[in-house]
Amino acid sequence: MADRPRHAGVPGADMVSTSYWPGEPGGEELLDDTVGSLLRGAARRAPDTVALVEGVADPAERRRWTYAELLAEAERAARALLGRFSPGERVAVWANNIPEWVILELASALADITLVTVNPALRAAELRHVLGHSRAAGVFLLREYRGNPMARTLADIRTDLPGLHTSVLFEDWAEFCTEGSGDRELPAAGPLSPAQIQYTSGTTGLPKGVVLHHRGITNNARLAYVRTFGLRPGEAQLNPMPLFHTAGCVLATLAAISSLGTQVLPPHFEPGLMLELTESERCAVMGGVPTMLLAMLEHPALPRTDLSSLRYMLSGGASVPPELVRRVEDAFGVPMCVIYAQTEASPGITITRLDDTPEDRAHTVGRPLPLTEVKIVDAAGTVVAPGVTGELCTRGYHVMTGYLDAPAETAAAVDTDGWLHTGDLGSMDERGYCRIDGRLKDMIIRGGENIYPREIEQVLAEHPAVAEVAVVGVPDPVWGERVAAFIRLAPGRTAADKELFDHVRAHLAPHKTPRSWVFVEAFPLTGSGKIRKNVLRKEYEAGRLQEGC
Repeated sequence: MADRPRHAGVPGADMVSTSYWPGEPGGEELLDDTVGSLLRGAARRAPDTVALVEGVADPAERRRWTYAELLAEAERAARALLGRFSPGERVAVWANNIPEWVILELASALADITLVTVNPALRAAELRHVLGHSRAAGVFLLREYRGNPMARTLADIRTDLPGLHTSVLFEDWAEFCTEGSGDRELPAAGPLSPAQIQYTSGTTGLPKGVVLHHRGITNNARLAYVRTFGLRPGEAQLNPMPLFHTAGCVLATLAAISSLGTQVLPPHFEPGLMLELTESERCAVMGGVPTMLLAMLEHPALPRTDLSSLRYMLSGGASVPPELVRRVEDAFGVPMCVIYAQTEASPGITITRLDDTPEDRAHTVGRPLPLTEVKIVDAAGTVVAPGVTGELCTRGYHVMTGYLDAPAETAAAVDTDGWLHTGDLGSMDERGYCRIDGRLKDMIIRGGENIYPREIEQVLAEHPAVAEVAVVGVPDPVWGERVAAFIRLAPGRTAADKELFDHVRAHLAPHKTPRSWVFVEAFPLTGSGKIRKNVLRKEYEAGRLQEGC
C-alpha cells in the first residue's frame, strides 16, 4: 500500500507515497502486561522509590507512597474488593484526583475487576446513565465535591439501579481496606481482559462506554510517554489531568509506574498550584490541555517560579494552536510536545518528539507511535495522497474492545479490517507527520466549499488579543452555512470584530473569513477540557449568544 519508512523525518530516508503509516515496531515489542503486573514489576525493581505524591497546597500535608507501599496498599484493597465483588464485575469510581482513586484503579486490576470511571461533575441523570448502562455492582465516591452533593445524588437515584449493591464513601476507605483478608488469593487478569470502561464526553447523544483492555492501556502509556520522552526512574511527573479520563489514569499514571517515576497528583487543576508543585517537587514533566496551559501562562507567579527541573511540556486532548506551542516554549524554556489521542485508542495515536524541529512541534501532531498503523482516507475509504485531507483511521493493539453493549455503534467505529475510524479530519505528509484539521462533523460546508475550522482557529490564535477561539458553522439562508468565530479575549486586551476580520483576511481566503463574531467570557467545556462546539452552536441559534463586543 505504501513505501515502508525506516527513519521518517531524517534527510534521505524513505518517504511514504500515500497517506499510510505501516505501524513499524521502531525497536519496540508488544508486552503482555496487565496493570497489576506493571505495578508488581515496579515494586520489585524499585521498592523504595517514591511512586505517588498527594499534591495538596501545603507541603507538610502531602502524603507519599513508595512502590512497595503502593503495592501493599493496592493488594490489601484488592482483597477487600473480592470480599464484596467477584472477578469480572464492574466497580465505579466517582471522585476528583485523590490518591485513593489511583489505589482503587490498581486494586481493581489486581482483583480482575473492571473499573468504571465517572466524572465528579456529573449530575443525577448523567450518573444514572453511567452506573446503569455499565451495570456497575458498586461505586466508591466522595460525599461532596465543589458543591456537587454526590452522596445525596446517589441516594436519590439508588432505586433506579437494582444491580448496584455496594457503595463506599472515600472517607471510609481505610475501614474498607481492613476487610482485605491476607489469605484471600488474588486472581490473574489476562492481558485482553477489560481493565476500564471510560465514558465518552457525550457531546452528541448519550455517552458511550469505551471498553479498554490491559494490554492496550499498559503498552500505550509505555510507548506514548516512557519511550518517546525517555522518562527516568525517580523522575517527578506532574499529572493535572482528571483521573476519570485516559490522559490522567492511563497515560500519566501508568507511564509513571512503567518508568519507575514519581507521580505528583494535585487534587484539581489550579494554575498557581501547578507552578508551585513544579518547583517544590522538582517536576520534569508538566502539561495539560490548552485551557490549562493558557491559565498558567496568564498566572502572575509564572515569572518567579523556578522551572529548572523541567525537561519538556506536554499537551493534547484538543487542537493546540501553533502560537500556543511557541508561547509555552518561550515561557517555560523547554520543548513542548503534542499528543493526538482518542479514548477509543487507549488513547495515544501520534505524538511529536523532543528532537522534532520547532516547526513540526508547532504545526503537526507528530508521527504515529510504534506498532500503530495510521491512514488517511476519503469518503469512499480510499487512502489519499500525502498532504490531502481526509478521515484519520488507526489500527493496532491499542484499539478498544468496543463500545459496551452497542454492537451497531462499535461496527460503525471499527470496520471489519480492524480500523478505528476516529471521525477526525487530518492529513499526513511524506515523512509520516500528521496534522489534525478538526472533527469530520465540525467541517463547515459553505456554498459547496469545505472549510476546516482549525485552520481559522490557528490564524486567530496568533492575534495578540485572542486568548481562546472556537470556529463553528452556523445556518445561513444563502450559503447553507457561514463561519462564526467565538472569541475569549486575553486579560486586559480589546479587539473589535473588524480588526479580527482584517487579521483573518490577511492570511486566508475570503470564504474562510468568519462573518459572525461572538465574544464570550468563558467556553463550555467537556470534562477533559475540550470546547463543546455543539453547545456554542445551539446557544447561538437560540439567540442566547449575541454577536459583537
